[in-house]
Amino acid sequence: METSEYVKFDAVGLAELVAAGEVTPAELEAAARRAAEAVGPRINAIVETWPADDEPGPGSGPLAGVPFLIKDIGVSMAGRRMELGSRLAAGHVAGADSSLMRRLRGAGLVTFGRTATPELAYSITTESVLHGVTRNPWDPARSAGGSSGGSAAAVAAGVVPLAHATDAAGSLRIPAAATGLFGLKPTRGRVSMGPYADETFSGLAVHGSVSRTVRDSAVLLDLIGGPEPGDPYFAQRPARPYAEEATLPPGSLRIGVLTEAWGGRRTTAPVADALSRTVRLLESLGHRVEEVTVGLGVTWEAFVLAVAQVFTVNLAASVDELAAAFGRPVDSSTLEPVTLAGYHYGQRVGGAQFVSALAVRNQVARSLAGFFATHDLLLTPTLPELPAPSGSLTEGAHALDGLGWIDRVADRSPFTLPFNMAGTPAMSVPVTADTGTGLPVGMQFAAGFGLEGLLFRLAGQLEQASPWSGRTPAVWAGNGTEH
Repeated sequence: METSEYVKFDAVGLAELVAAGEVTPAELEAAARRAAEAVGPRINAIVETWPADDEPGPGSGPLAGVPFLIKDIGVSMAGRRMELGSRLAAGHVAGADSSLMRRLRGAGLVTFGRTATPELAYSITTESVLHGVTRNPWDPARSAGGSSGGSAAAVAAGVVPLAHATDAAGSLRIPAAATGLFGLKPTRGRVSMGPYADETFSGLAVHGSVSRTVRDSAVLLDLIGGPEPGDPYFAQRPARPYAEEATLPPGSLRIGVLTEAWGGRRTTAPVADALSRTVRLLESLGHRVEEVTVGLGVTWEAFVLAVAQVFTVNLAASVDELAAAFGRPVDSSTLEPVTLAGYHYGQRVGGAQFVSALAVRNQVARSLAGFFATHDLLLTPTLPELPAPSGSLTEGAHALDGLGWIDRVADRSPFTLPFNMAGTPAMSVPVTADTGTGLPVGMQFAAGFGLEGLLFRLAGQLEQASPWSGRTPAVWAGNGTEH
């Protein structure tokens, strides 16, 4: 299969070709590898690929034969490096598959490499000392977002139709918005973190994917969702498969619109215009849309402080564990400035302060639950501005302490973090693009706990009403990559 043909299909479409005998998994993998070679130097999204003859066969799962990439954090693959984007873990080889990896294998996916992440996923841009800057396929001078920026850039450029991603502060939705993809952050407990962790970042982090079509994300979540033995909690199983939900009409929904972010961060004109166009589209589809204010139950300052305390305490524990495992020092030779600052800040957070931070997590969850008692969904921009120039987030960051860095991250992505604290599902949908630059603009829709099905129904409707699959970036694997 030529690359120009390969990039026309999503994961479900490729799996159907394999099932019909029209193409072999080996041919698909070869096309994906050619795509990776063609766009790789321009976007730096993939940090390692593995020899084709080293990988087991694709099996017979619903996505059998589909090429796939995993993020360099959160999911371990036996015998493969997982370096977490950090010099502290450089060269680390996983000894066994994680629970998620076993499910990805069971789905039939052919995982042939890993994608870039910022160091320890501790940023919303993907720029690490270990692997360099991951660039946005729409404009290589701009960030692909983070921390799942490598996965998003690879999917957006056509290397694979979907890829693994994680989300602790918007790390899945932010790069989806920046690169014109669909990305849904599941409910807390929907996908197991086992067996090496019960929860990550005290429940703020979840596994998911980024994809070019809604149905790909829906099918994959069907395949990776559900509890594993020993999980501390899990989300109730959906009434019907998400793949089916994505084909069903959502009905007339009551949707609240938050135009300005918590904390006072103003939405820039291009994004505000895109939001207005999205509201008009929703109204034309029969939804009831109204501007709302939504409380978090605490002040923005208290919210950011709690996030900083949760993140940095977890970071400090992880760093100590890694340093002990690899016999490496915790200093500037192994960690970047913002990570090191976060580590030291986390060391100073006391037990009582950490418990108070978890109480804030509860307040946010209760407050947002109150909103969803009267509205079906909340609409916000995913980001308040267009994708930022690479390097802009970390300008002067060496002078920030752990709280200062989290405050900066929250200021740049104020719409996404509350749903990590609450544990509720939220998705970024590439409904529209900036009329001036052509850059994608993601719109975030959030729902109540366990209601991914409702999000998939709306996403499927929006995909039909305002198709985005025909929009391709400047760096696109289908642009004459055959060789």
